[in-house]
Amino acid sequence: SILLESRIWIYKRYGTSARSFWTVFELTFSGGWPNYARLLVEEVSSSFAVFFFVYIIVVVFAMFRIITALFLRDTLAFASRDAEAAVQEKIKQKESYASKLLDFFEAADTSKDGFLTLAEFQTILEEDGVKTWMSIMEVDVHDTEHLFNILDSGDGLVSPEEFVQGILRLKGQARSQDVLRIMHCCDKLVQDMAKLKDWADSLDGRSPL
Repeated sequence: SILLESRIWIYKRYGTSARSFWTVFELTFSGGWPNYARLLVEEVSSSFAVFFFVYIIVVVFAMFRIITALFLRDTLAFASRDAEAAVQEKIKQKESYASKLLDFFEAADTSKDGFLTLAEFQTILEEDGVKTWMSIMEVDVHDTEHLFNILDSGDGLVSPEEFVQGILRLKGQARSQDVLRIMHCCDKLVQDMAKLKDWADSLDGRSPL
């Protein structure tokens, strides 16, 4: 025998196909499925425990995990495509900068020998348009001779490759990698100077008084 209150509760939730459908929808997505199952199991039939056990395991747990995994896979796929697009955009931007720098180089190379001298370099950087574009690239062009020496490999001339690669490396603030390279070079220089000092001291020790 089932109590009247229980009969009313069961009818309100499972009395018709529409009520049953809505109740199953609620117990699936509300997270409170025991509230919809316990009375049926305890007062109607314990066989309902098998139904709810299979339903919760297959639908609520397994199906939701599958749906979550699919959404996560799509999200990661979109993120990967966004990263690839960002890389491609960065490459295109760098190619655009390089092309513009080559145009500057050709305009500055008045001798048409394929190299820039200090005089040619200073002349092109005196133009307002070049100064503005360099400032947009965050390259300081106030000390043109110092900038030329940075780009120059030591022969007093700057090739197109040295000009483009040098300006692109100078673009923006100093990177951690560049700072670490400078620190490494400084450490090596200190070690070489220490060895030179030891060698000079050894010579002083052997020299007659």
